[in-house]
Amino acid sequence: QVELMESGGGSVQPGGSLRLSCAAAVSTYSKICLAWFRQAPGKEREGVAAVDNEGDSYYVDSVKGRFTVARDENTLYLQMDNLKSEDAATYYCAANLKHWCYSTAFTDSRYYAIWGQGTQVTVTL
Repeated sequence: QVELMESGGGSVQPGGSLRLSCAAAVSTYSKICLAWFRQAPGKEREGVAAVDNEGDSYYVDSVKGRFTVARDENTLYLQMDNLKSEDAATYYCAANLKHWCYSTAFTDSRYYAIWGQGTQVTVTL
């Protein structure tokens, strides 16, 4: 059973940067979609970015140009720059180990069967 473990959350001022990591030992799977979701208090969980092992990456409009998703053999990353107060949330990594990512699906939480426990990101003065 694959497990996901996020790290790298913390508190940062608006305009600052953070890099999240997710340990994901998934290199033996032929089709992989790894994603970052976030959930702020009182709000629904939303997909933020995703990357697959075909090299394709996807972003929601609110983070384009500010966030960068990447992966290596065993880790998923989310580089977050120019953070805004609305980026504050608990961030989760998620994995689909049967299919690549698709633009029509990457933000759908039902597309992913495996989830991490989350890491908190706070953006405040």
